[in-house]
Amino acid sequence: MNLRGQTKVLIVDDEIDVCYLFSRILDKRHIRTIYASNLKQAAESVQADPPALIFLDNSLPDGQGIDFIPYLKKNFPLTRVIMVTANDTAADKKKAFQQGADEFLGKPLTLDLINRTLDQIKDYDLPV
Repeated sequence: MNLRGQTKVLIVDDEIDVCYLFSRILDKRHIRTIYASNLKQAAESVQADPPALIFLDNSLPDGQGIDFIPYLKKNFPLTRVIMVTANDTAADKKKAFQQGADEFLGKPLTLDLINRTLDQIKDYDLPV
């Protein structure tokens, strides 16, 4: 299955412009998006209706997104997680993958980078 139709993507970021960027790109690909501006909202959203994919910022008002990944992978193993962070160091990338991230994107984000990442994961067997 590809990332189209009824697939839902959760964008977790406290910067509204980042959420808007992702939603515009995903909308053009016919992918439904929802937002959360902190980890508490993200947990509530995932529990209510698990998304196929999460774009997860690391620096959030109520904690580090990277520390949220093990919870997601344990409780929602079919949900893919893409870590998004301005801390684009080798150590951060390594830690994100150790925690279970499926992909890692460093900021600043570009249209091309987001689309390439989506193309790389579109063939995963994502839940609807």
